[in-house]
Amino acid sequence: MPDTAYLPGSVRVVSERRVYVDKQKPSIYKALGAAAIECRAQAVEAGITRATLELINVRASQINGCAFCLDLHTRLAVKEGVTAQQLGVLPAWRETEVFEPIDRAALEIAEAVTNVATDHLEDADYDRIRGQLNDDQLAVLVYAASIINAFNRLSILSQHPVTHREARD
Repeated sequence: MPDTAYLPGSVRVVSERRVYVDKQKPSIYKALGAAAIECRAQAVEAGITRATLELINVRASQINGCAFCLDLHTRLAVKEGVTAQQLGVLPAWRETEVFEPIDRAALEIAEAVTNVATDHLEDADYDRIRGQLNDDQLAVLVYAASIINAFNRLSILSQHPVTHREARD
């Protein structure tokens, strides 16, 4: 089989090494994309900004080591107003004062969802988070973290490539 590049929007991509599962079963991938779109809509209704959602996406992608999603969501985070300082200190967010309380709660949820196999959120931490968010906000943030984790796993297992882009002014 020939090895071809990952082409967003293409019908099917062939690789000797990996199957791009999003291209192999596009209806399932589209359903996951629809869940992400619905989650963003529900976030707006709950008063959660797109910047907060992108912080979740970047943090989960950092933990999972998903280069493709990091590349995409770092760009989207900047577009939504996340600062270079915030992105730079994101792995150590607890040690900083550069995030709003809702962002801190979102990041704690993102880490809890991403690390659920090895580290469960303690009741006291859950209660503290719940005290900062209403139930709709908490639910949307858990869904957002779950969705990006699904996308991370698909991209990592498919080995979606990240290619060099020229810097733009």
